[in-house]
Amino acid sequence: QVQLVESGGGLVQAGGSLKLSCEASGSTFRVVAMAWYRQPPGKQRDRVATISSGGRTDYADSVKGRFTISRDNAKNTVYLQMNSLKPEDTAVYYCNLVPPRSVWGQGTQVTVSS
Repeated sequence: QVQLVESGGGLVQAGGSLKLSCEASGSTFRVVAMAWYRQPPGKQRDRVATISSGGRTDYADSVKGRFTISRDNAKNTVYLQMNSLKPEDTAVYYCNLVPPRSVWGQGTQVTVSS
């Protein structure tokens, strides 16, 4: 069973930056696609960025050009660099596989003030 531990969230002003990290357990990390998902208050959880095992990336339109997903297979870690943050980016951010497994980590809260 893969375990996921997210970190790096916090409170930031609009226009600021944060870098999220997600450490995954398991020896198959390097061969699976990973993604960052987010769940704003009172809304559903949506995928915002994806990275394939080969490093190909894809982004939701709402974050394209501002967020960058990357991975370090040696550390079993996936990252999300978030720049030019907006209040609407406020959410709990989670990482998971693609498609997501049923068990999620605790997530990390990102709050962007205007």
